[in-house]
Amino acid sequence: MKIAKVVTLLGALLMAGVIGYAFRTGDFGAEGAKLLAMPWGIVSLVDLYTGFTLFSGWIIFREKSLPVTLLWIVAVMTLGAFAMSLYAFLALQTSGGDWKKFWLGKRA
Repeated sequence: MKIAKVVTLLGALLMAGVIGYAFRTGDFGAEGAKLLAMPWGIVSLVDLYTGFTLFSGWIIFREKSLPVTLLWIVAVMTLGAFAMSLYAFLALQTSGGDWKKFWLGKRA
């Protein structure tokens, strides 16, 4: 479980850094328009949001609180792997070393 915590924390830190870099140096609107103009750009976005939706399904399954669930889903859909890494890290932290509790949350 310690390795999983390190991996998820590094993922969150890495994503925070690259998101910050992109906002400082890029043009979200112009670059997004270029991405959507390319077939493989569309494929990449559909792939990305399919993954976000699947991860959000896990959040829905394991969370007790609807408001908390909705906040995490919004975070995943807007911040991507940063939010997913942070969610997984926090789930690992609160699981007490129990993989069943990590995966199942409220259902464990």
